[in-house]
Amino acid sequence: MLEELVGESTSVNLNGKVVELPVVTGSEGEKGLDVSQLRKESGYITLDPAYGNTGACESSICFIDGEKGILRYWGIPIEQLAEKSSFIETTYLLLYGKLPSQQELTQLSQRISKNLTIPDLVKKLYSNFSDETHPMALLSAVVSALSGYDKKQSSLEQSEVDIDETSIRLIGQFPAIAAAIYRKKIGKEFIEPDPKATYTENLVRMMFGETDLEKQITPEAIEALDMLLILHADHEQNCSTSAVQLVGSSRTNLYASIAAGIAALWGPWHGGANQDVMVMLQKIKDSGGDVQKYVEIAKDKNSKVRLSGFGHRVYKTFDPRAKVIKSVCDKVLEKMGVNNPLLEIAKELEQTALQDEYFIQRKLYPNVDFYSGIIYKAIGIPTDMFTVMFAMGRLPGWIAHWKEMLTSKPSRIGRPRQIYVGPTKTDYTPVDQRS
Repeated sequence: MLEELVGESTSVNLNGKVVELPVVTGSEGEKGLDVSQLRKESGYITLDPAYGNTGACESSICFIDGEKGILRYWGIPIEQLAEKSSFIETTYLLLYGKLPSQQELTQLSQRISKNLTIPDLVKKLYSNFSDETHPMALLSAVVSALSGYDKKQSSLEQSEVDIDETSIRLIGQFPAIAAAIYRKKIGKEFIEPDPKATYTENLVRMMFGETDLEKQITPEAIEALDMLLILHADHEQNCSTSAVQLVGSSRTNLYASIAAGIAALWGPWHGGANQDVMVMLQKIKDSGGDVQKYVEIAKDKNSKVRLSGFGHRVYKTFDPRAKVIKSVCDKVLEKMGVNNPLLEIAKELEQTALQDEYFIQRKLYPNVDFYSGIIYKAIGIPTDMFTVMFAMGRLPGWIAHWKEMLTSKPSRIGRPRQIYVGPTKTDYTPVDQRS
């Protein structure tokens, strides 16, 4: 039985053996029990499926309070960054732990702009994939392949300067990779970046080309897309960030680690959720637009229907990122001249769910995925590219945690334990004696 926390440690009595567990307190008052020596001292391990109550590391990058709906990057509230910052400035904050001076921001923008392209040989990879290949499969494959073009790609050999150069190179290449995936899918040639355009402008320019620029590259579209990248830039120890760290702990290179994060993000329970939201809204529209009927079906425990974009593993109140998106969604779409019927369905669905006791009791509030897809769609980004946009936003957060993991003490390869529940020792039986 775990005793009350006292001083800098607590004790646990395991079959008569008392083990002292140090108490670790974070800067926001979070408390954790250090169980790193538990097995050595007692022979026991902790069992925590999906790591919902396990801290894998100490980190300075991101803070979340799911009960209060708080999200901060290096202490700065996400609401302030979404309103006042840019994605490149937020990238600097995540990578270096502080807001940049104007000179530092200009230098970072210039360094990223110099890398807004991908090697020609990598472009040839695209021809080896069918047009039906999901963009996230291409994204993971191409990012992994880039390690072959970086002579200093091994994290064991890289200095801090090398790691920084590799990080900036990959951030710079990402819009070109994403745009090339889209161009490949629609059967059109790659478009080279404009060195005078911003990071987000180049993404849109390389995706849609000159013919659609008047519609796609409006200030409102660029502002909205930049904001979404900021909101997705980091989110503490989520599934994909944990994947990046676990793979990176083997001291593989950054490209392979990020490719692992991309694969983890692909799933519909993670980054693919915003794609599921659009599918759900379209399904409601196609079936007559009866939101209440859909909600009642979702509440039926025997139904396989669920409300995509509601609820979150961490947040037990409104996702603060969803609040930001909701506050600007109407304004952005109005300025862009977009009249999207799915937005009206989304609003009605949100209000219906928020007034329903079923969802209130379960604390199922809209999350960041609920509105982000509508904005992506308004900009002209196809549904199957949504998760690629998410990955682009999350990239600086992945890199920041990867770098922090490399320098953490003690620095060890990730190796979770398990509780074995299979058969006990069973002797081998020759095939002719098996019944």
